[in-house]
Amino acid sequence: MLDYLVFIGRFQPFHLGHLKVIETALQRAHKLIVICGSARQARSPRNPWTVAEREAMLRAALPAEWQERVFVVGCSDRMYNDQQWVTEIQNLVDKVIAVDTASLGSREAQFRVGIIGGTCRKEAYYLDMFPQWQRIEVAELPNLRASELRGEIFDDAGVRFERCTARLPGPVFAWLQAFRETESWRTLEAEWRFVRDYRRAWEGAPYPPTFVTADAVVIHSGHILLVRRKHLPGKGLWALPGGFVDQDELIRDAVIRELREETRLKVPAPVLAGSIRTSRVFDHPYRSMRGRTITHAFLIELTPTGEGLPKVRGSDDADRARWVPLFEFNRMEEQLFEDHFYIVNWFLGQI
Repeated sequence: MLDYLVFIGRFQPFHLGHLKVIETALQRAHKLIVICGSARQARSPRNPWTVAEREAMLRAALPAEWQERVFVVGCSDRMYNDQQWVTEIQNLVDKVIAVDTASLGSREAQFRVGIIGGTCRKEAYYLDMFPQWQRIEVAELPNLRASELRGEIFDDAGVRFERCTARLPGPVFAWLQAFRETESWRTLEAEWRFVRDYRRAWEGAPYPPTFVTADAVVIHSGHILLVRRKHLPGKGLWALPGGFVDQDELIRDAVIRELREETRLKVPAPVLAGSIRTSRVFDHPYRSMRGRTITHAFLIELTPTGEGLPKVRGSDDADRARWVPLFEFNRMEEQLFEDHFYIVNWFLGQI
């Protein structure tokens, strides 16, 4: 019998497959640490529920005698830095154990820790990242995928939502029914319909489309330049200036064009081009709900001139542009569009 098992997932939503893993875990360990991924990302149809809401779903499904044996914490995705992600998981587990065992009076005690997950190699690859923990695998329930459940939950007619009853714990289904009456739900549903229609428009293509975009990470005197999105998807979220690459332009030219169109930045295009320090491709398969979207991000460092920050004004696809102090940016993860928070942090680690 292990002292603790670790169960990592997104639980969007919590379904019967997750409940099966928890049941197995509590048969193999005294206590279970559930770690919710995508903890601080902005709400979206792919990440509809906060950590607190996911914990509410999970605990609603657990029998009373399990409640004190299960801990729930959240972690960021760290999309482009696996080692940061692994370190955060290890720190979370250490903190939970430290708090849980504080009454024992000794931090030197050794606890037997394991990690539990599914057998699907494509989705449970992360289990390999924790070789120090005993590994337990649980066979997945057939025909049970959270992404398909979300599509049925967001069905605006409500017909497909009723089909979820066979794959969700009863209390979770009831929790979701109540959530569908909230303002947060209405905002998410509008975005889901937009993304659904956007993807349908490309269904006739001979191959699944891959989109190419360019984003600007503009740094000036400890500030970063952000825009607030005017339209769906991500309406109202902060983002890097950027957009789709035109058919007749170089990617480097596209990022300068989009930057100037969206921010009206009072810096000549040649100066911006000459201030590019480095670039990187960001290609996480799930970085955008609109479909496979590969972005080329450019780090542009502007030299202080003694005249302060250049004036900016939201334009084109942005309703606002502003210079954000970097210390403030680091607290904005929940307000950033798609993976832009992780893109910026990757560049900041290179400066």
